[in-house]
Amino acid sequence: MSAWIRMISDEDADEHLKNTLDLARTPHGTVDNVMRVHSLRPNTMKGHVILYRACLHDDANSVPMWFQEVISSYVSTLNTCPYSYANHWANARHLIGDDARADSIEAALTAHRPQDAFEGAHLEALSYAEKLTLSPGTMEESDVDALKNAGWEDGEILEINQIVGYFNYANRLLNGLGVTTKGDVVGYYGED
Repeated sequence: MSAWIRMISDEDADEHLKNTLDLARTPHGTVDNVMRVHSLRPNTMKGHVILYRACLHDDANSVPMWFQEVISSYVSTLNTCPYSYANHWANARHLIGDDARADSIEAALTAHRPQDAFEGAHLEALSYAEKLTLSPGTMEESDVDALKNAGWEDGEILEINQIVGYFNYANRLLNGLGVTTKGDVVGYYGED
């Protein structure tokens, strides 16, 4: 079972759902369970696809893609979301392209100690991600000022904020419906 609720297959989809499934297809031509779990309500799938691609796979973003995936992975570890972690850590590892560095980063993220692998602007962004994930009601202007002082520009701060917000949403969707990677191609880049 890939989720605790029913998911509609491509073969059983009506025209509206087929069109939405086509929108949600990965570069592999598949529809990941994170999207298919919306199949009973295609409009939420459509909104989810659009938000996801704007937050993570938009060419206009200037936060480096490898670090977008690190932020995604860190939020997913903080939320104990194995689905998102499996996918986005696979992406981060691929983009980092250095197994020793990736191993060091993974150990730091899973220990919730990003300071063991990062400093400066990257560490500040991960500290922001942690606070926004675990204590969103305690956020203050000084948290954004710390990002600015570390060298992030306002548009990049917005990108970081949206990645954190998106993964808090997605992690709760996945954990709350028991969605697994069964049948998925794990990671945007797939297996090498």
